[in-house]
Amino acid sequence: MSQHRPVGTPGRAGAVPALPDLPEATVARLPEYLRALHNLAETGNDTVSSEELAAAAGVNSAKLRKDLSQLGSYGTRGVGYDVALLIDQIEFVLGLTQRRAVALVGVGNLGHALAGYAGFVSRGFRIAALFDADPARVGEEINGLVVQHIDVLPRVAAQECIAIGVIATPAAAAQSVADQLVAAGVTSILNFAPCVLAVPDGVDVRKVDLAIELQILSFHEHRKAALTGLPAASGPGLPPAGGGLATPNGALGGSAGAGLTALPGGLAATGTTEPAPTGSLRSTNAEAVGS
Repeated sequence: MSQHRPVGTPGRAGAVPALPDLPEATVARLPEYLRALHNLAETGNDTVSSEELAAAAGVNSAKLRKDLSQLGSYGTRGVGYDVALLIDQIEFVLGLTQRRAVALVGVGNLGHALAGYAGFVSRGFRIAALFDADPARVGEEINGLVVQHIDVLPRVAAQECIAIGVIATPAAAAQSVADQLVAAGVTSILNFAPCVLAVPDGVDVRKVDLAIELQILSFHEHRKAALTGLPAASGPGLPPAGGGLATPNGALGGSAGAGLTALPGGLAATGTTEPAPTGSLRSTNAEAVGS
C-alpha cells in the first residue's frame, strides 16, 4: 500500500511523489543511482542524460529509465534529468530524509572496521551503539563510542530509537543476536555472519557474505578459463579443485580454519549451514537482487 509524504517533510514542494511499491530489483539499484548522482552533483553537473547516469551506475539506460519512471521521474527530452531533484526523489523513497540510528553487534576485526567507517554518516546513517558479549571488549572505545554489553541492548535500543541492527559476530552467535535485536524492537538487520537467520514476519534481513562473493568470482574465473582453453590458476598453497582454501594454519573448507578465531565479536572463519526454520519463522537470506 502506498504512503504519501507527510506535509512539511523537507524537500522541494511537489517534487517528490507518493511512496511507490517498487520491485526488489529496482530498490537494489536505487542506491547505485544515488551514489552516481551525488558524484555528478559534486562535480558541478546540474543535469544528466539517462545514458550518462546508466553508465555511471553500471546498468543499461532502458532499465534505468524504467526504474526512474516508477518514481514519477521521466526527465526532459533533450535535457535529461535534474540531478538535485532526482537526488531528492531517491533519498525520499529510500527513507534517507532522516538520519537513522544503527546498532552494531560484534566488535572484532570486521566490527572495528564498520564502527570506524565514515561513509555511513554521509549516506544518512549514524552508528548509535556498539555491543559485544566478550567482557574483554566491553568498555573499549571505538570512534567515540564505548562498547556496551549485549545485555543492555533493549534499554539502549529504546533510548536511541534504533530500528536497524548490524551483526558482525561469528556464525554461531548470529541467530542469538538476531533474536535479541528483534526482541528489542529492531525490524531491519544487516547480517555479515556467514549463516542464514530465521526471523519473524515483518523483519527484513540483508546478508553480506564475502566468501560467497569470492566463490561467485571463482566461478567466473573458472568459466573464462574453460572458454579460452587455459588451465585454471594454480600454484603453491592453492588446493586442487573442490578443496578448501590453504592457509598457514590449515585449510578453510566446510569447517572453521585453525588460523582464524571465533571469539564473541570476532570475524567468523567460514560459512555454516543450518536446518530450515519452521512454524511462524521465515528463513531470510537476502542476497543482491538481480534484474
